[in-house]
Amino acid sequence: MSKKFGLAVLAGLVLGAVLGYLAQATDASWLTTTLTTVGKVFTSLLQFTVIPLVFTAIVIGLVSLRSLGGGRTAARLGGRTLLWFAVTSLIAVGLGLAIGTVSGAGSGIVVEPSAATVERLAERAQGDWLTLLDGLVPSNLFAAFAEGEILQVVFVAALVGAAAYALGAKAEPFVALTRSLFDIVQKVVGWIIWLAPIGVAGLIGTAVATYGNQFVAPLLSLIAAVYVGCLVILAVVYPVLLKVVGGVSPLRFYRTSWNALQFAFVSRSSSATLPLSRQAAVDLGVDPGYAGFAVPLGTTTKMDGCAALYPAIATLFIANLFGISLSPWQYVGIAAVAVFGAFATAGTTGWFTMLTLTLSTIGLPPEVIATGVAIVYGIDPILDMARTATNVAGQITVPVLVARGEGLLRDGEQAPAEEREPVNAA
Repeated sequence: MSKKFGLAVLAGLVLGAVLGYLAQATDASWLTTTLTTVGKVFTSLLQFTVIPLVFTAIVIGLVSLRSLGGGRTAARLGGRTLLWFAVTSLIAVGLGLAIGTVSGAGSGIVVEPSAATVERLAERAQGDWLTLLDGLVPSNLFAAFAEGEILQVVFVAALVGAAAYALGAKAEPFVALTRSLFDIVQKVVGWIIWLAPIGVAGLIGTAVATYGNQFVAPLLSLIAAVYVGCLVILAVVYPVLLKVVGGVSPLRFYRTSWNALQFAFVSRSSSATLPLSRQAAVDLGVDPGYAGFAVPLGTTTKMDGCAALYPAIATLFIANLFGISLSPWQYVGIAAVAVFGAFATAGTTGWFTMLTLTLSTIGLPPEVIATGVAIVYGIDPILDMARTATNVAGQITVPVLVARGEGLLRDGEQAPAEEREPVNAA
């Protein structure tokens, strides 16, 4: 999405807040009804894409893990790279859960869900681990999709993806079809997202008209929680790992990677930052061949900001917003998605997919998921800058750690001239 689109979304947020305030101040019921209808239509459009998006992303993601093959050395490097991805993701999601819990982001106001949603939440609240396991496997494959039982859809997707992975070439026609379906769903989501400025205006306007300026504080609390989390990862977690495990000075790391991090913050794109990220890893002493493998892999599976920290905080925010108390197993589910979800959605990972997958995995109803995601989308441009910079820092950090352990890290201030590439960030 362009910067102009990001500004349009922010403009929609401001416009919605103004219209909501006017609706409340003047008691204009017609305006409140209009805002509610606009927000509801946008939420419904997002809601019907949740199940196909989650299913196709998991299936093609699991199958794509086959690309890590290619010899013992490649397998060992790939395995250690993924292990460090998992370790740092676990740290990030743990930090996100801690910050989200302590800050109480989203608390202080309760968005009333529909009667049907309340009933479904009540049914889930009465369950335990055995109830969860019993409800995990659908008795009817098509019913799981038709009735919106997303946790069952996640289970089916994992099972089907694992089977397709095991069958290899025999399953290629199915994989190709699923990949095409995923592309189609992504295209539809893209079209829907273009309506975000209007949808956000409707959702925020409805919230302000209903709850007044009380709704501003929860949004600010989410922004503050995400930025604090990203700052802790950048200023504490990565520096400690770099110094203790990688033997690299954090000051040298940030001095070398500053251009990449700065460009990531402004562009909000790990992919666009890839040439700068790879060069930063090489300049830090990482073998160019390994850097050429690890950094691109990281752009799709290594997103501590978007795929670990943010989904944890945003999930707690949305749960607090709807007055939903999460059980211990749901916290475990959030952590599991952060650690394994990025691998299972390799090549498709982004904050939208990961947040949707996280909310789905812990069993929240589609209506809550769609509404919650739509609400946080309104302030996404603000959040995405810090998240992307954190992603890129992690994508450079892990290759340094693995290269140190494999003896592929050259101790020097800069890569030799013949290993350097001209990079144009413009």
